[in-house]
Amino acid sequence: MALVGASLACVLVLAAGIVAGGALPLPLLGTQPVAAIGLVGGIALFIAALIALTVVRAKREERQAVAEAAGLKRSLAAADSIIRSEPQILLFWEQNQPLRVVAHTLKDIPGLPETPEKFLRFGQWLEPSSAATLKPAIDALFTSGQPFNIIVRSIAGAHVEAEGRTAGGRAVLRFRDVAGHRDEVARVLAQHQRLAREVRASRALLDALPIPVWLRGKDGRLTWVNNAYVRAVEARSRAEVQERQIELLEQRQRRAAARVLARGESYRGRLPLIVGGERRPHDVTVLPFEDATAAAAVDVLAIEKTQGELERQAVPYDRTLDRVATAVAIFNAQQQLVFFNEAYRKLWQLDEDWLKTRPTEGAVLDRLRELGRLPQVINYSEWRSKILASYGDAAVEDDTWLLPDGRTLQVLAEKRSDGGITYLFVDDTERLALERDYNVLIGVQRETLDSLKEGVAVFGTDGRLKLFNSALAGIWQLSRRALAEEPHIDEFILQAREHYEDAQTWAPLSRAVTSFSEQREEFGGQMLRPDGSIIDYVVMPLPDGATLMTFADVTDSKRYERALEERNEALVAADRMKNAFISHVSYELRTPLTNIIGFSDLLGNPHIGTLNEKQQEYLGDISASSKTLLAIIDDILTLATMDAGTMELKQGRVDVPAVIDAAILGVREAAQRARLSLHIAVAEDATQFIADEARVRQILFNLLSNAVGFSKPGDTIGITCRREGAMMVFTVEDQGVGIPKEEQWKVFDRFESRSHGSGHRGAGLGLTIVKSLVELHGGTVSLESEPGRGTRVTVRLPVQGRPDKAAQGLPQEGPEGPLSATGSRA
Repeated sequence: MALVGASLACVLVLAAGIVAGGALPLPLLGTQPVAAIGLVGGIALFIAALIALTVVRAKREERQAVAEAAGLKRSLAAADSIIRSEPQILLFWEQNQPLRVVAHTLKDIPGLPETPEKFLRFGQWLEPSSAATLKPAIDALFTSGQPFNIIVRSIAGAHVEAEGRTAGGRAVLRFRDVAGHRDEVARVLAQHQRLAREVRASRALLDALPIPVWLRGKDGRLTWVNNAYVRAVEARSRAEVQERQIELLEQRQRRAAARVLARGESYRGRLPLIVGGERRPHDVTVLPFEDATAAAAVDVLAIEKTQGELERQAVPYDRTLDRVATAVAIFNAQQQLVFFNEAYRKLWQLDEDWLKTRPTEGAVLDRLRELGRLPQVINYSEWRSKILASYGDAAVEDDTWLLPDGRTLQVLAEKRSDGGITYLFVDDTERLALERDYNVLIGVQRETLDSLKEGVAVFGTDGRLKLFNSALAGIWQLSRRALAEEPHIDEFILQAREHYEDAQTWAPLSRAVTSFSEQREEFGGQMLRPDGSIIDYVVMPLPDGATLMTFADVTDSKRYERALEERNEALVAADRMKNAFISHVSYELRTPLTNIIGFSDLLGNPHIGTLNEKQQEYLGDISASSKTLLAIIDDILTLATMDAGTMELKQGRVDVPAVIDAAILGVREAAQRARLSLHIAVAEDATQFIADEARVRQILFNLLSNAVGFSKPGDTIGITCRREGAMMVFTVEDQGVGIPKEEQWKVFDRFESRSHGSGHRGAGLGLTIVKSLVELHGGTVSLESEPGRGTRVTVRLPVQGRPDKAAQGLPQEGPEGPLSATGSRA
């Protein structure tokens, strides 16, 4: 091409000279024009030939270049096909250029991005550990040309092979799927890394535990111990323990564990170990695995102390439960009988030695079924399975068992915190019999009330109608069905106001039923209804807190002249009905009880016949229960008599020491059973005073009975008497459970009975009678108590007796004398 250019340049120069008409300085050719033209022509021909030759060569080179380009394209296409034929992602990098994706044919890899842009963000689709490994490898490839081949893991859990190579100043990164043997290697490597992490985490956790943990190899040597083990053996480091093989267990202890491990079993035992220079009990566990063993020792000194303390505290409770009359049985979470009291053994008449073998509840039920002492059921297996299912997630339920011998047991079940169950077996036979008798008595009373012409309504303490007769429904024209639904006093008044509207008359009746006044008084009145009928009514408080209302239709009597007489007659009739009711109760209850007590004493007489031990026990229970019920009835009648105002005091000279001895005589047996001491102190000037001796004895007996009931074994009960001016002061003090301050104000209320944590529970009339009798004498009674410190009750009675009922007076004694103890009695 350069030669063609030079030739063209010469031709152009010669042509320019000719056109310009100038002469070329051609000394060699001379000055002839023809010669010049010939020369030019020759040169032109030469140049043309030269150009033609050059063109031919250029076309030949062009054809060669086109052939080479086509070959290069074919080679490039073949290389691209080869690259894309293998599932991979190929990245290319050169100096001062960004990393770019050359090929992206890797598919169906969980967690692998589908676009190149997302793929280049390695931290978003690789696991943190894989991303942390890949980034330094890529940096080293780009900076120093260091090749790498690693296995990385996507967030979805797939494995990918990453390979980096350099060529000159360029770098190539290839990502391929790991398959076949390499996939298995990758999985093994990942599992190895995971296990290594778990081992490191486990050892770090064991190192942080406060209990000694150690590992032994196949040869029995210590291969690893935690920090607590190092501290326990007082070594300086873990290396020292492994080097010197410092043992925590003594040789005989290791031999005992080795014998158990030789059988292929795990060893567990409580061993005394010397830890930090101190001998302490430990629960040691040794577990075999493959050719090694792992062991741990847990300090149980605190647990042993706690268990000992619990056992010491449980002994008094067990003794107490052994004394109660209710049968108690405790089963643990494994359904084993872990406790039973004497009442349980006597109830089921089972062998005590067999019960001490801790039989399961299922075995106990089977034994009782064999003896014929369980209730008769249609499907025993289903009934038994239902009871035993209570140890699982099913809730325990109370039940009532009717035994073949006629007894009725109330079975109370309560789940324990340890998964076991506590059973209480309460014999309700006597209670149910009394309820039946009571219901019969109520039926008789109802029939009696229905025969009355006066309307009778008894409202309970909740303000609802509890008892009524047909006359009440007739007077107020109400249906018996509506009255049987126990309407509230306000609902009753609302229906009755259809016949009598005066709200001022009805208001006191409502207050008499719903108010909480301590001084409840009887009152009455008269209603003149719009239809011309006249209704006399009386409101009377009952001893149990209920309210009795009577309505008498006195229309047929003289409405005006004899209004006052008719009203008085109605009141007299109501009073007579009340007395008849009290007499009826006295006859219906006291007479049968007296017969029961008499026949019980008669049956107990050896002349009638010999009774076995169980019959004597039952007979004693019948006699004691009957006397208790008789005492309750006497208390109720005493209160009713005082409420009626018919009780008269028989005042006379009362000898203080004698009346105290008489009261103590009634509680001596109970005090002896409870291991109580009685301390008596009487002042020198407090020997006699004027009062009803029987009622004073009853006051002191009730106070002493309460003190005995609420005292603990070994306590002392004190009774003192002194004179304060014109009052004789008796004080009864115990060291029992005491009464909370918020409950002291109602201890003198009727039927207020609370155990306050003791086993004593009466009818709740003792202190009520004390208060009524003291006030009947013109005296006062006060109470001081503190929980856990005991109770002191102080009674003050006039020395000269009640002024309006005083007998012959006593001579005035001197000033109050000092207290002098007269002795102690158990």
